[in-house]
Order: sequence, then structure tokens, then C-alpha cells
Amino acid sequence: MQRALRLLEAVGAHRDGAPAKQLAREAGLPLPTAYHLLRTLVHEGYLRRESGVFVLGDAAGRLARGSVQQRRRGMITQSLEHWRDTIGVPVYFAVYRDGEIDLVAVAQSPALPAVEEWADFRETGHAHALGQCLLSQLDEAARRDHLDRHPVRPLTPYSVQDRDALLARLAATERMRPVVERQEYALGALCAAIPITVGDTAAALAVSVPASQEDQLLPAIEQLRTAVGALLNSLAFSISI
Repeated sequence: MQRALRLLEAVGAHRDGAPAKQLAREAGLPLPTAYHLLRTLVHEGYLRRESGVFVLGDAAGRLARGSVQQRRRGMITQSLEHWRDTIGVPVYFAVYRDGEIDLVAVAQSPALPAVEEWADFRETGHAHALGQCLLSQLDEAARRDHLDRHPVRPLTPYSVQDRDALLARLAATERMRPVVERQEYALGALCAAIPITVGDTAAALAVSVPASQEDQLLPAIEQLRTAVGALLNSLAFSISI
């Protein structure tokens, strides 16, 4: 694997490609070994051979994009971790993209554990604060389309009971006011989320606390609201992930 990566790096250093002998020399590999690895990389789509030289293939591009995505998500998580430590609660960031809820990053720790995703967050947006906050930002058609694909179903005795009740709640949600849910997604957990503006994409930040610490929920989300400006630069990266 290390040798193959050295070859990929060597190819990447030449915009117009390079021949096998040159790549073997630059990667510090015997020519027969380089030929074998180059053929394998071509077969797997990481390289293409054009007019006697090797250039990066589509799979290498996907690999590079994946690395960029990881770095961006890492930057977002670092920002959230700062506010987790400052406020003293787990912090979540999610966006609504391509018709689905995408939980981009969560900042938690052993002392401040996040709510366990026991039911798929994408399918249960009606039950958790992040999902309700994101759905409240959609237009009516997009909201109804989402609920057609992910029907409302109670997850706990405290969950919204049906689609009509959820739609009424979402319609009454005030812009920039926290969306709060108490044990609707998971027993023993309370969550609050705030909408944020990141380009034209619906996005939300959230915090959670154990039910026994309910008095900390609203102060924590208000404190996070004041931090939104400082967070926006890093959160904006997520839209292109």
C-alpha cells in the first residue's frame, strides 16, 4: 500500500502525466514492481494510461475529495468541541441536504456523552430537536415530501403522535427561536436546537442534557446562540462536503 501511494503521489506531481520509468525512479521502486503496481492502479481506476504516460484517474479524485471532506469535518468538530467545553454540554451540527437530514458533526466526551442514535436520525427527524428545527425551515412542499418518505411514528410516550400534529407544531415554530423536545427521541434526554443560516441550506445547531438537568437546557442553547457568529466560518465548510 505504501508503495502504491508513493506512485500516486509521483503521478500527482505531474499535471500532464509521466512514464513508468520516471515514476519508478521518483517513487524509489524497482521498475518491475512499479509496472505491476501501475497496472493494478489502472485496473482499479486510480490511474489512466494515455499516450504512454500515467495520469490520475477518477478513483483518485474521489479519494482526494474524501480526504478533503474528512479534514473539513474535523475542523467543524474542533469548533464544536470548543463550545462543548465552554458551555458544558454535547453540541451537534446538522444540515438538510438532498432531501435528507445529515448529522455532520457531534462534539461529546465521556463526561458529556451525546444522545445515543438508537433510531436512524435521518428517518426520525420528526422526533428530535435537530430534525424538527431543520424541517421547520423547509417550505411546505419539501416538508411534506420528507414526511412522505419518513412517516411520523412515536418513538417514546412523549413523541409527537401523528403527521398532522407535527405539521401544526412546525408551522407554529418561530424563526430563530429554539426548538425544544423533551424525551421525544430518547427517554431521559432533552434537546434544543436553533436554526442557522449557511448559504441557502437549512442548518441547525443543538445541545442535549439529561432529563435530570432540565434547568441547564435553555441557558445552554442561548449561550450557543451567541456563539453562532464565531462558528459560521467553520460551519460553512460543511455545505460543500
